[in-house]
Amino acid sequence: MSVTTILFDLDGTLLPMDQELFAKTYFMSIAKAIAPRGYEFDAVIKGIWAGTKAMMKNTGEKVNEAVFWETFASIFGDRVYDDRPCFDRFYVEHFDEIAAVCGHDHRAAEVIRLCHERGCKTVLATNPIFPSIATEKRMKWAGLSPEDFELFTTYENSLYCKPNLKYYTTILEALGVSPSECLMVGNDVGEDMIAQELGMKVFLLTDCIINRDEKDISVYPHGGFDELLSYLDKTLV
Repeated sequence: MSVTTILFDLDGTLLPMDQELFAKTYFMSIAKAIAPRGYEFDAVIKGIWAGTKAMMKNTGEKVNEAVFWETFASIFGDRVYDDRPCFDRFYVEHFDEIAAVCGHDHRAAEVIRLCHERGCKTVLATNPIFPSIATEKRMKWAGLSPEDFELFTTYENSLYCKPNLKYYTTILEALGVSPSECLMVGNDVGEDMIAQELGMKVFLLTDCIINRDEKDISVYPHGGFDELLSYLDKTLV
């Protein structure tokens, strides 16, 4: 079956970045922003990590958003719910400052445009640990917009995270497509290439590769943006 739907990771894929630097900068920025509400700086960073890890382990009973805030509240108490407007303002007023630690590659937009020219649906399959506003802003940093995608995953609309295969099957069900007609493009060997286990085609973008287990990447089609564009040109016929 020919490819009809292409899933793209965002961080480190369409949006070049050092993910450790990005996470450190992000957590420090949000901790600084809410410190005036009486939150201890280091405790906030640990709390965000705890909430993130809880989302990564989500088994589908609640959306990731609820899992994060319940975990965060278990550390700081129910006052966090009253302070949520402060967190929301951070994304409106300060989140864009973090773009300074990310890169930009104009070929990201070229890749999406090629997919659309060939009649393919595109999905932003970014790990759904961010609220929608943060995901939309990161799209903008990459030169993209929500309108470029049939679907994009956020912590408000997702029950699972990568590398849980249910994260991928939920997307397939939402779009009514089979794994055999999908291609997953990502930079993380463990979180993105696992889609192959469902029967999806995969492409490993190596510009900002993450390979925690030092797996042999020769088993996957791989390369930089130029190689990805060439692969898509040959695959999307």
